[in-house]
Amino acid sequence: METRIWRHFDPLLLLATILLVGYGIAMINSATFERTGAAIDPLVYRQAAYSVAGLLLFLVLSGLDYHVLGNLAWPLYLGAVGLLGLVLVVGRVLHGGQRWIQVGPMQFQPSEFAKLCVIILLSKYLASQMDNIKSPRVVLLSVLVPAVPAALIWLQPDVGTATVYVAIWLGLLFAAGAPLRYFAGLFGLAAVAAPAVWLVMQDYQRQRILTFLNPWSAPTTSGYNVIQALISVGAGGLTGRGYLSGSQSQLHFLRVQYADFIFSVLAEELGFVGAVTLLILFAIIFVRGFRAAMRSRETFGCLVSCGIVTMIAYQVVVNVGMNEGLLPVTGVPLPMISYGGSSLMTFMGAVGILESVVMRHRKFEF
Repeated sequence: METRIWRHFDPLLLLATILLVGYGIAMINSATFERTGAAIDPLVYRQAAYSVAGLLLFLVLSGLDYHVLGNLAWPLYLGAVGLLGLVLVVGRVLHGGQRWIQVGPMQFQPSEFAKLCVIILLSKYLASQMDNIKSPRVVLLSVLVPAVPAALIWLQPDVGTATVYVAIWLGLLFAAGAPLRYFAGLFGLAAVAAPAVWLVMQDYQRQRILTFLNPWSAPTTSGYNVIQALISVGAGGLTGRGYLSGSQSQLHFLRVQYADFIFSVLAEELGFVGAVTLLILFAIIFVRGFRAAMRSRETFGCLVSCGIVTMIAYQVVVNVGMNEGLLPVTGVPLPMISYGGSSLMTFMGAVGILESVVMRHRKFEF
C-alpha cells in the first residue's frame, strides 16, 4: 500500500515549492552580493544546505502517514512548549531578541517548528469536537493551544511570530465551522482591549506602530528601513533594474535585506513581473493546499491542510505588506524566500504534510 500511495503524489505542489526555494536562494545571493568581499556570501551556501535538509524532511513527512503525527500531537506540542521555555533560559540573544538555541556550531528557532505542532494538536482537538463546534466551551478551550506558545514567544520578545499563532487559530476555527458571531465578538473584544495592549507594549513595539503610520517622522532611525523599502519597491517599475543591480541592496541602503526585506530587493531588481511571478508560485501552493483539504477523507486531514495554508498565506501577506508600507514591520519572514534555516525547514516540512494528506485522500482496495 505504501508504494501505491505515491501514485497520488502532487508534483505541482512540489514544483512550486522547489521554484520558491530556488527563487529565495537567488535573491539571498543578490541581497548579500559582495557584502563581505566574496563572490558568494556564506549565507547563500547555508541556505542551500538548509534547502537540501528541508527537501529530505519534505520526503520523510510525505511518506509518513499524517495520522501518525495526529497520534503524537500531545508529545510534539509539549516538546515544542518545553523548547520555547528553554529559549528563555539558555537561548542566544541576537538582534535584540532571545529566540535561538545554540547546538554546537548550529542554532535553531523553536518558535518556527512549534507552528506545525500547534496546527497538528489544534486540528486534532477541533476534529474531535465537530459535533460541538458551536459551543463557547470548545472555542474557549481551543484558544489555550496557541496561547501558551504565543505567550512564551511574546516574552522573547517576538510579537510578529506570536501573531502567526493567532492567525492559525482563527483560520482553523473558521475552517472547522465555528459560528461567525464568535469572530465578530473576538474582533470587538480586540478593539476594546487595544488601549490596554498599547500600554503593556514595550517602547520599541509602540515605535513600530508609530513608524508605520508615519515613517518620515523618524527617517534616520525606526523609519529608515521602511522608507528604503518603499524606494526599492517603487524603483523596480515593470521589469526591474536587473538581477544584482538594485541600488538599495547593492549599495546597502536597505538593511537586513536578505531576511525581513528581501521582497524589496526582489521588487527593485525584478520589478512588477518578478513580484507577480513570486505571488503566482505562492498561489499555486494555496490552491493545491486547499485541494488537499477538500480531498481529505476525514476532518483531521482537512483541518491540518487548512492550518498550513493559513500559516503560509498569513506570513506572505504580512511580509509583503510591511515591505510596501501597508502593515507595521513585525519581523515575519517571507516563507521559503527569506534567509533562515528554521523557517525554511518548517515550511518545507509543512508542504510535506500537505503531500501526505493528498496522497492518502482515498481508501485503498485490495
